[in-house]
Order: sequence, then structure tokens, then C-alpha cells
Amino acid sequence: MLPVGTKAPDFTLPDKTGTPVRLSDLKGKKVVLYFYPRDNTPGCTRQACAFAAQTPALSEENAVVVGVSKDSAASHLKFAEKHQLPFLLLSDPDLQAIQAYDVWKEKKLYGKVSMGVVRTTYVIDEEGVIVWAKEKVKPDENAAEILAFLRGEG
Repeated sequence: MLPVGTKAPDFTLPDKTGTPVRLSDLKGKKVVLYFYPRDNTPGCTRQACAFAAQTPALSEENAVVVGVSKDSAASHLKFAEKHQLPFLLLSDPDLQAIQAYDVWKEKKLYGKVSMGVVRTTYVIDEEGVIVWAKEKVKPDENAAEILAFLRGEG
């Protein structure tokens, strides 16, 4: 995981419609950059829906939400439409941002070892510096935890 105080690595990835989005184009806003394993899995769906519910409150804090996974743009489009997700979902099948943000790690599930995305969230300030970072976040608590941080409550 990248430490707080680090300049956030820039990247350009396609959104759910295939339109390229560059992280540095969001400068001037706080960016809640969250990495998740897969669209339409129980934990990832709960996390995305929690961020969707908090989007208006996060907007009041000058923050935008950006979700990143290895899934395709087409998968993101279906996921976003199914759950009415009002924020950016970026596709990173080549692991460009996933590796730059050090969230591609060895995982163990039922004794089997494989590589995958560790659920991790970063908050990047208006100048492009990481001001909050946490890995292995809890899907149901992550959005509220970020909002509390942005409001100076946590």
C-alpha cells in the first residue's frame, strides 16, 4: 500500500463507456479512489452501493468517487446500470493503476493461493497527494469511514 503523503501516481483508464479518464484531470477535487476485486460479487456490490448512497454527502465535501477493478468496461456498464451507481468505474485489465497503487497481492482463499486485488481505498487531496489510505477495508463500512474522515470526524 502506498503511504500517506505520497504523490498519487497518475493513470489513464477507460470508464464504463470506454471513455479515457485521467486521474490528474480530477485535480482540484478530493478523489476517493477505491480498488475492488470484481463487479457483481456480494462484498463489491455492497461497497459500491454504500458509496452510491454517500455520493451526495461526499460531493458536499468536494469529493468524487472512482472505483477501479480488472473488469471490462462492458462489465462496469452492466454493474453501474444494475445498481444505479452515480460515480466513475474504471477498467484496469492490464493492472496499470492496480500495480501502481500496490493493491495486486497474494491472497489465500480456502487454502488456495492466488494473485488478486486487495480491497483498498485511498483519499487523494486537491493537489494530488494521498491523505488517507487503508487496505482490507470492510465493504459495509468503507463509505461512511471516508465521509467521517473528510468531515474531520475520524
